[in-house]
Amino acid sequence: MQRIIGFIVLPFLLVACGQENGDKASKATLNPVAGTWQLVTAILIEKGDTTVTDYTKNISFIKIINDTHFAFLQHDVNKGRDSAVFVAGGGKYTLRDSLYTEHLEYCSARDWEGNDFTFTIALKGDTLLQSGVEKIVSSGIDRINIEKYIKVKE
Repeated sequence: MQRIIGFIVLPFLLVACGQENGDKASKATLNPVAGTWQLVTAILIEKGDTTVTDYTKNISFIKIINDTHFAFLQHDVNKGRDSAVFVAGGGKYTLRDSLYTEHLEYCSARDWEGNDFTFTIALKGDTLLQSGVEKIVSSGIDRINIEKYIKVKE
C-alpha cells in the first residue's frame, strides 16, 4: 500500500519542483535588467558643458537591480589615499518597454531623495545603455545623463 501511495505522490512532487524552477527561469527572462552592473562611462551634459567620466580608472560604481528595487554604490579605488569618495542610493523602479524609472528613496546626497528619474534603456548583449534627464529643481540640477554599464559575471 505504501508503494502505491509513493507512486501516486512522487509525480506530483516532481511536477511541483519542475514548475518552481521553470518559474524562476521565466522570471529571469522577463526582467532583462536584473543583475549587477558595472558603470564603465558616464556623460553629463549640463548648461552646454559636457563631462565624460571613465569609471574604469579611479572610481568604481555598480548598480544592483532585482525585480522591484535598485541600489547603487560608488567609491574611489585608492581607498581614500587621493580622495575619499563614497556615494550610495536606492529605491524602487519601474520598467515599461525601454522606459526605466527610478524612484530614489535613499541617497547619501539627501537632496536627491524623493525624486523620480526616467531613463531610456537599451540592452545589447551584456551592455546596458541608459540615458535621460536628471532634474532636481530645489538644487538647480538639470542635466542629461548618458551611462554605459557592463553586466558583472556571476
